[in-house]
Formats: sequence, C-alpha cells, structure tokens
Amino acid sequence: MFSPVRLKLARQRRGLTLTRLAEVSSVSLRSLTNYENNGTEQPSDESLRKLADALDVSPEYFHRDEVEPVPVEAVSFRKLSKTSATKRDAVLSSATLALELFDVIDRQFKLPESGIPTYDKFSPEQAAEMVRQVWGLGDKPISNMVHLLEAKGVRVVSLAHDYTDIDAFCFFRDSVPYMFVNTTKSGERQRFDIAHELGHLVLHDERDMTPKDSREREAEANAFAAAFLMPATGLHAQAMWSASIQKIFAAKKHWKVSAMAMTHRLHELEMLNDWQYRSTVVTLSKAGYRSSEPDGMIPETSQLLRKVLFGPKGVSIGRAAEELAVPSRDLSALLQGLVPVAA
Repeated sequence: MFSPVRLKLARQRRGLTLTRLAEVSSVSLRSLTNYENNGTEQPSDESLRKLADALDVSPEYFHRDEVEPVPVEAVSFRKLSKTSATKRDAVLSSATLALELFDVIDRQFKLPESGIPTYDKFSPEQAAEMVRQVWGLGDKPISNMVHLLEAKGVRVVSLAHDYTDIDAFCFFRDSVPYMFVNTTKSGERQRFDIAHELGHLVLHDERDMTPKDSREREAEANAFAAAFLMPATGLHAQAMWSASIQKIFAAKKHWKVSAMAMTHRLHELEMLNDWQYRSTVVTLSKAGYRSSEPDGMIPETSQLLRKVLFGPKGVSIGRAAEELAVPSRDLSALLQGLVPVAA
C-alpha cells in the first residue's frame, strides 16, 4: 500500500511545501493533500513516478513498510524556538532515515547496547562527576568523545552540511540513543557539542522537549559538558588559579577544549576572578578565538561506522540505499565527516 507518511517524509527531507511539490511534480495540490493528509486516495502509476522523480527516490520507497517519524518533542534542538519549521522538519526527516540505515546495520552487526545512565535528580556538575565515575574515566582528559559514546551505545550521525547553523541534537528511540553532530565545526567545538548532547541524554532522559523550558535545559546541558570535559578536580590538580593566557592555551590542548570554554570553566570554578575573566576574554576575542579556534585540533571521526562500513562483511552504502529506495548521497550525508569515504 502507498504510505502517506513516507510521502511526507520525502517531501520534508527535500525542504518542500505541498504547494512547491505540486509545482515541481505537476501533480495537483488537491491530489497531494489527499495522498499525504487523508490517505483516502492512492496515486496512479504516473503520479507515483512524477512524485518519485521530483523527490529523488525510487517509486518503491512509497510502498516500503511504515516508519515512525522522529517527533519534534523527542529532540533536544538547541534554540528550538528559533529553528524554522521547514528546516526543523527537513532535519527530523533525515533523522528518521538514519534510523532506517541503522536498522540495516543492526541486521548485520551486533552494536553496543546503551550504557547511558540517567541522573535527572542531580545537578549537572554532580551528574558529570557520576558519569565519569561509572565509566571509569577518573579526572583525566577524554581522548576521543565520538569513540567513547559509540562504545556506550550511542549512534553518532552527521548533520547534513546544509544545516550548519544547527549545532547538534539527540533523542532516544526504543531506548537507543542517537546523536546528530555538526561535523563542519572545529574539533574542540564538536567535542563540546557532543558533551552537551550527552548532558541532555543523562539529565533529561526521554522527557518531551518544549520551547517553554528550552533555556533551562540548554543551560544544564552546557554546565554538564563543561564539567564532563574539564572536571574540577583535574583543573585543581593543574593549579589553574589566576592562569595566564599561555597556561590556558596549554590547558586547552591538554583537555581538548576551546580556549574560551577553558576560560569560562575557570571563571565558573572561581579560579579566575571577574577582572581576570573579562581581560582574558577580550584578549582571546582579539586573537580570533571567539568565532573560531586557531591552530585547533582535527575533528574526531567514527570508529564504529568505519568498522561496519569498511570492515569484513561491511555494509555497502550502495546496497543499503537500494534497499531503502533512496539515493546513496542521502545516506552519505548522514556519514560525512565521520568516515573518510561514505559512498
């Protein structure tokens, strides 16, 4: 049977309204509305072909098993209220495709089970310390955030590079955590984004996300990320009180964070007073560290995806795309920046 849900997902993934799809497909708006919203009308073979061509999918895509879209309430969208509906829907429909890709991978490989603890009754600082303790991380720098979370059962996926203004987001589906990361950013920023999303998974579990409490959630996730990447005991051991710019640069390389993040954390821990903090921020801003990370680290890549795609009996992106009835580049967009070759 024709799937109205899949028509809507394919349309949203291309960033098209029903009106615009009617224009590019030469299928009437009235028919499209009936196909997608009511499910009372089945498209003819000719209309199906036109829709498939306009949306760049195989006609078989519309007849695949039903899929449950990722609802916006499940997602930790940063700046949720400022994200346009069209962009939000495009990102969520791509996330739904990522779930289908991992279904293909799951049938061939046994992936790590989720090891994300829930500490929603604790402060972000306490929760970060507890996760480090449970995972045996001590107060040392984390060598690779992507590898760590993949080992804990998180499915890490790339955000399409068309949406570079979206930092990252995450959600649970059937108790499995998924995390979408902007791989166009500096390695330090990417690590902080990943730690931020981990904060959402740990602190907010499967709670519905709404604009009403967005600011509070984001502040908590930021506090968790800072404490997780830069534990207080580790910074105390380094004697970072009244740290100079040179010492901050050395520490930021040690902890693999941005210079600004290190400065904010030292101020938060009262290791820099207000005057020292403002002076350091001004100096870093003049040197270009507010908008970028000069001489930054290379962004981290995926170990899990490399193994399942390129290891023995690896999943072929081409075959997966054929099975899912979508072009290979749609799947490659989910992997860009995480593996060296995605198609």
